[in-house]
Amino acid sequence: MKFVRFNGDRLGLLTADDGVVDLTDRLGIESHDPLQTYIRGDYDAGEYADESPDHDRSEVTLGSPVHRPGKVIAAPLNYENHIEEALSDRDITTEEWFSIEDKGYFLKAPSSVVGPDDGVVLPFSDRRTDHEVELAFVMDSDVKDVDAEEAWDHVFGYTILLDISVRGDQDRSNRKSYDTFTVVGPCVVTADEIDDPQDLEMELRLNGETRQRENTGDMVYTCADVVQYASLGATVEAGDVITTGTPEGVSQLSDGDTIDAEIEGVGSMTVDVTERDVKFGDVDVEKGGQE
Repeated sequence: MKFVRFNGDRLGLLTADDGVVDLTDRLGIESHDPLQTYIRGDYDAGEYADESPDHDRSEVTLGSPVHRPGKVIAAPLNYENHIEEALSDRDITTEEWFSIEDKGYFLKAPSSVVGPDDGVVLPFSDRRTDHEVELAFVMDSDVKDVDAEEAWDHVFGYTILLDISVRGDQDRSNRKSYDTFTVVGPCVVTADEIDDPQDLEMELRLNGETRQRENTGDMVYTCADVVQYASLGATVEAGDVITTGTPEGVSQLSDGDTIDAEIEGVGSMTVDVTERDVKFGDVDVEKGGQE
């Protein structure tokens, strides 16, 4: 099943012909974060999977499937080709190569999470801000100190995530947590519909030109590895979003750009980019880089 959140706080299923079956009243879910309520509750949407759509996808506004996850956990530098790209471009990183075992994951602010129809808003006109397409997933249950082999049993489903990133010397979580900098969607595909999450083709096109294309099998650390590592330090909770890093091909975004992102078996989404110029007093924020 493919779960969507649409028109504010309504929960739906995305059908094969791009229709939306409204589950909100059928399941009796009244919540500002209906998918999290569904995950933690005793509901079964399966009986409505074959219902005729109530809406066409083009007629609704898609938000992030999870409205406000408790945590957004992100793995840095998790594709070998992006590691090489980052080390050769000091706008991306000023450090030598490091792994999740060296420096751990980073967190993105839940308030940065939006859906594909919300778009990306660039806060600075004079600083480089890049796109990064990633396979992400939503947790189904709370886990602590979980083995990688068991982590797969705790994944609710998979989604596309755009990790929008201002380049600079600030802390990574700061540069990646501006409003609209975590675009999630268009849906969450339940884990039973993905045969192998480590063998999915992924692509990002910027204004129609392919910039990123990779198979998720090229990750350094698998989805399960990231869950295992994260759960050593903190309880990973149901509804948390975990994202797995981006491949090579990151590039700068500009006002008026259009991003098309697609992951095999998950779906596709189109995201518009606009700009607002933010000033902080007369401070000249030093440009530099860090992945």
